[in-house]
Amino acid sequence: MSAQYIALFDGGGQAHADDTALIRDQLAGLDGAVLDLGCGPGHWTAYLHSLGVEVTGIDLVPEFIDHARANFPGPAFRLGSMTELDVPDHSVAGILSWYSTIHLPPPELDHVLAEFRRMLTPSGRLVIGFFDSEDEVAEFDHKVLTAYRWPVDEFSARLTRAGFTELQRLQQQFPDRPDRRYAAIAATAT
Repeated sequence: MSAQYIALFDGGGQAHADDTALIRDQLAGLDGAVLDLGCGPGHWTAYLHSLGVEVTGIDLVPEFIDHARANFPGPAFRLGSMTELDVPDHSVAGILSWYSTIHLPPPELDHVLAEFRRMLTPSGRLVIGFFDSEDEVAEFDHKVLTAYRWPVDEFSARLTRAGFTELQRLQQQFPDRPDRRYAAIAATAT
C-alpha cells in the first residue's frame, strides 16, 4: 500500500492552492521547530523546508521515511508514531498533521490532540487536515485502513477541549470526487 500512496505524489499531483497557502501562512516563520506528523512520503516536509522552516517529518511507515530521505535531501526525517513521541513538553513551535489522524477511532482522537497540545509552545500552531462530514462522525473504507469523516464543527470543538483556539478553517471538495469533502483547521495553543 505504501508504494501506491507514494505513487500518488510522485505522479505530479498538485496540492490545492488554498491548502498550500494555509500551511505556508500558519507554519512558515515560526520561531522554533515544526513537526510534520504522519509525513508520508515527505512532500509537505520538503515544502516547509523550502520555506526555511526547521522541520522534521515523522512517520511510522519505514517505506515512507526511506522514500522521503532519498527524494528530499535537506529536511530531517525519522521513523516514529504521533501517538508515542518522546518530545519534551512545550518544545515545538508548530505541528502539521495533514490527514494523519484520519485512521484514529474517535475515542483515540482526544488523546492525540492533547499530545499535540503538550508538545506545542504557548501560542504554538497546529494545522490539521481531515475528511469532512456533513452531520456526524462517519467511518468509511479507505484504501489503506478504515478512516473517519468528521463534521468540522465537532472537530473544532475537540480542538478547543484539548487547549486550542481555532484561527482559520478551509472546507473543500475533492475535484475528482464530488462525493467527498475535506477540511483543514489552523489553531493556536492556548
